[in-house]
Amino acid sequence: MNNIYRLAKTFYGGIHPDKGGKELSCNAQLITAPLLNVYKIPLAQNAGKAPTILINKGDHVSKYQLIAQADGFVSSNIHAPTSGTIIDIKLMPSSIGTPVMTAILEADKLDEGKSPFEKIENWQTADAKELLTRVGDAGIVGMGGASFPARVKLSPPAEKNIDTLILNGAECEPYLTADHRLMLDYPEKVLAGAAISARILGVNNIYIGIEINKIDAIKSLEEHASKYNVKIVPLKVSYPQGSEKQLIEVINNRQIPSGCLPMDVQCVVQNVGTAAAIADAVIEGVPSIERIVTVTGSCVVKPGNFKLRIGTPVLKAIELAGGVKSEPGKLILGGPMMGFAQKTLEANVSKNTSGILLLSTKEALAYESDNSCIRCGKCVKACPIRIQPCLLATAIESGRTDLAQLNHVMDCIECGACAYACPAHRPLVQHIRRAKAQLRRQK
Repeated sequence: MNNIYRLAKTFYGGIHPDKGGKELSCNAQLITAPLLNVYKIPLAQNAGKAPTILINKGDHVSKYQLIAQADGFVSSNIHAPTSGTIIDIKLMPSSIGTPVMTAILEADKLDEGKSPFEKIENWQTADAKELLTRVGDAGIVGMGGASFPARVKLSPPAEKNIDTLILNGAECEPYLTADHRLMLDYPEKVLAGAAISARILGVNNIYIGIEINKIDAIKSLEEHASKYNVKIVPLKVSYPQGSEKQLIEVINNRQIPSGCLPMDVQCVVQNVGTAAAIADAVIEGVPSIERIVTVTGSCVVKPGNFKLRIGTPVLKAIELAGGVKSEPGKLILGGPMMGFAQKTLEANVSKNTSGILLLSTKEALAYESDNSCIRCGKCVKACPIRIQPCLLATAIESGRTDLAQLNHVMDCIECGACAYACPAHRPLVQHIRRAKAQLRRQK
């Protein structure tokens, strides 16, 4: 035990939030949600191009049926979470706040349907292209929050010479414990997904980075890791330890140059949830229709982790956690650092919904301010990318996105460490996100 703490690694910068909030849900047993009467399925759940909708109002669909088909390489399939009738298709808020076409599925309570896939039981010797095709067909996206199609990550250009696969089991976001629960309850599924991904990439170096506040998860995975040729790397508790750039720096001692991607330093990084979904798709032959979600916060009666089907209304998920014991001040999908605050309660669970967080009004207002920069430099010290958030925000407030671009605003990973460290509580990440959006539109 002491040896694990002594060997734990970390990166430059970062923060350690005073109130992690993980104690609210980390010890709660995983609960599988009962079948609901209605699911509201967002028909675009990936970074990249939205898929083509294959259903119409009034259609009857079966469980696992393909209801939206990937439109191009950077797109992703969507499958029905249960059987029933499509009673409407309309615009509804997505997990990031923007409206998206959503299928309202009234369940017939039969939960009937046959998966379109066969089990690939010999995956250890199966052709890599067959495994990659299954990942794409199953509609698997990055389940840590980014929702980037997993097929794309596992298809790097041949000239990149990938030699390392890293799984993010750090779960450094405060309050969230879904990945922790996954690693405890399904360690071999995570490891098998890692091994399948490594086979697709043709690599032998496989690592899972886990923060040492999850010692039980480290032990759970280490019991089976050698069977799958996976190495477990203990990490110190620091945010954003789970960021791709930080994981690669800590585990492989490689730094990603400005404007580059992990594949440019011969690495691919996946979330442990994504790996588990890959194992389900390949070994069990089922598409991505459910995930583990942390429902938590000071306002929640019984915070915990729940296995929810995609399209579960957020309000129903909160009911599963006993409802609320006090009036929430803010609803966030994801964690408090990188999640998205919701302006309505109409949002629904997507493949990238790692958490549903309800904060009190006092907590919600603790880091909101229009104060001016006091030039303390704490945001610079906290930034794990080594850029200067204070200068970027000042340039953006002055309408000088050109200066922000010159000072590497596009390299920002939007982790929120700068905003947390800022004693003036300035909305640094919001400024940076706005500038990045403007620059992308100009490009």
